[in-house]
Amino acid sequence: MGNSSLSLLKEPKKRKLLFSAGLSWMFDAMDVGMISFVVAALAAEWSLSSQQVGILTSTTSIGMVFGAAMAGFLADKYGRKNILLWTLLIFSIASGFSALATGFIMLCLMRFVAGFGLGGELPVASTLVSESMPVQERGRAVVLLESFWAAGWILSALIAYFVIPHYGWRMAFIIGALPAFYALYLRRAIEDSPRYKANATRKLTFGERVASVWSSEHRRTSIMLWVLWFTVVFSYYGMFLWLPTVMVDKGFSLVRSFQYVLIMTLAQLPGYFTAAYFIEKFGRKFVLVTYLVLTAISAIWFGYANTEASLLAAGISLSFFNLGAWGGLYAYSPELYPTKVRSTGVGLATSFGRIGGVIAPLLVGVLKQNGTSIEFIFVMFFVTILIGALGVLLLGKETKGLELVD
Repeated sequence: MGNSSLSLLKEPKKRKLLFSAGLSWMFDAMDVGMISFVVAALAAEWSLSSQQVGILTSTTSIGMVFGAAMAGFLADKYGRKNILLWTLLIFSIASGFSALATGFIMLCLMRFVAGFGLGGELPVASTLVSESMPVQERGRAVVLLESFWAAGWILSALIAYFVIPHYGWRMAFIIGALPAFYALYLRRAIEDSPRYKANATRKLTFGERVASVWSSEHRRTSIMLWVLWFTVVFSYYGMFLWLPTVMVDKGFSLVRSFQYVLIMTLAQLPGYFTAAYFIEKFGRKFVLVTYLVLTAISAIWFGYANTEASLLAAGISLSFFNLGAWGGLYAYSPELYPTKVRSTGVGLATSFGRIGGVIAPLLVGVLKQNGTSIEFIFVMFFVTILIGALGVLLLGKETKGLELVD
């Protein structure tokens, strides 16, 4: 990972912040990942149609739309740390209540509340870490933070493989409630970023912040970032929430599908670590464009793969490049706005992106129900991802080594 990332991990205060925020990120990913495995089990138990599966996965994303926008605004007003704790509590408690769901609508409601917390936690955590690191280590630190996402998905895949077949899907949600206890530790373990504290006296109203995000100074950046977030989130949730179900459709048993998805998920980690290395070496734009183009190629490959070996190889490639691109996305976003509107700018872009996370699982459900081939669905993702890469290439500015004047 290079000397600078090692120096980053040698400083106790920075290391503690990175790991503390990273664990909350991991729990977020565990909850999001769990739903993709739970729906595969629930579809059989509750006889859900493809459309209902799409609705259930999308309700989490609808919650994330509101959570991201709201938390971004509140974090600029009340501080990054406070909102991080609240969002963590909201999604873990809602996950615990999901285990008590007696029907489809009740479960959808609980997933909406969980999504609100999940969507709010991510942009606030990345902003906190980005603001707390020196400029030459900032990008790498946020990509390393993002790598905890892979750990959370691996955890959810392990829970799916070892817990769901033996103890049922309710137990998976009960495990998802445990992070509530972690919030108690986090309250004492981390503090707000020095940059936020320095700017705490200059608070703008919500309207002033939104106006600033869309002012002539930031408009081009905001358009690029909104397009980028939408295309990345649309393709990610469309592909990854359906992975276990697609594997079952391609003729594998539920347990076998969970096994393969676990192997594919492991490929996320080297994807992050290579992105963490390249992001400070070649810059944000290089990492985002390269990894997105290779994600698009992997999506086509996965859609057309029909042998066990090619499916596995394409899935590993998809995981590797897609999650490396996510790391770049989270590192890049907070660097594009000044401190006083940073959380609002990132929160609004994330929130718009989450609309893609609502549409994609629903759209895949409808397309599958209407007999559309998996090949066509993955061609759609191929085109979407390339639009995101093109947006960064044409409209994006390089932020490597840049310190924004507040």
